[in-house]
Amino acid sequence: MRRKTHEIKIGNIKIGGSNPIAIQSMCSTKTEDIKKTIAQILKLEKEGCEIIRVGIPNMVSARAIRQIKNHIHIPIVADIHFDARLAIEAINAGADKIRINPSNIGQKDVKNIIAAAKQAHIPIRIGINAGSIRPFKEKVLAKDLIKEAVRQIKFFESLNFTNIVISLKHTNVFENIKAYEQISRICDYPLHLGVTEAGVLYDGFAKNAIAIGHLLSRGIGDTVRVSLAEDPIEEIRAAKSILKALNLYTKEPILIACPTCARTNIDVISIAKKLKPHLKKIKKPIKISLMGCAVNGIGEAAQADFGVVGGDKKAAIYCKGKLIKTVPEKYIIKELLKIL
Repeated sequence: MRRKTHEIKIGNIKIGGSNPIAIQSMCSTKTEDIKKTIAQILKLEKEGCEIIRVGIPNMVSARAIRQIKNHIHIPIVADIHFDARLAIEAINAGADKIRINPSNIGQKDVKNIIAAAKQAHIPIRIGINAGSIRPFKEKVLAKDLIKEAVRQIKFFESLNFTNIVISLKHTNVFENIKAYEQISRICDYPLHLGVTEAGVLYDGFAKNAIAIGHLLSRGIGDTVRVSLAEDPIEEIRAAKSILKALNLYTKEPILIACPTCARTNIDVISIAKKLKPHLKKIKKPIKISLMGCAVNGIGEAAQADFGVVGGDKKAAIYCKGKLIKTVPEKYIIKELLKIL
């Protein structure tokens, strides 16, 4: 069962409550390079990004938010460290949410950020990272993240500010899971899930899939970012894959395909790769099975909305387990898309 949390509004997106889990990413461009940043965000939107975060290392970046917002269609989050003035400037420029790491901003400055966010009616994410816990120590554990999070939550609440989202990111999967499980029992604020500094594509995806997948399977989490040392497009693809695996993504079909073996007489791998881009245009969570032979193919077709079972250079196409036609291999994609 999904954990019940406060509903928070971020621009045109609502998170928490009974709202779908939102997919987030972060731009890798220099935010002050407005043209490149807009171009990257639009690509991410097309891939399925629902909330975008941008780094704000200087005043030029903060002011750039105003122009960037005029060309994009999803909420923009300003990522602030060290200098509270950057948060104030980003809020004035129209940021839909502020992410701060209170560990590197003084309490007095955090008060000023809270006041500005309150006036603008926008939320703040309290983003606790293992790498910035003060004082720096050789080993940071889940309990350290929790201690800092609870301290910050109490401080925010003392100022009557509850429009907050929480994240507790650790690069260690086990500590990450422990931290989120513990905070979910302490408060009912929306949680942003992620594994910090996860690594390059396969390493990073594995860490995120285990941690995020584990938490989501237990009803914990309201937004996700799969942090990867890759093009941010890969973060969106990875996030969708994790959500689909848990039946939590409803904006695209789910495609399952067999790994092939000596019994396979159609090119399953090539067909799957060519079919997948077409499925993005179908905005419903139907399940499609693509199987190389009848060993598991007919059974999988019976459990899917649509199924393809390979034969000798041809394939049988099923709908809800019922055979509807047999087509030559070269027409599989064309005929399947007609039916879909």
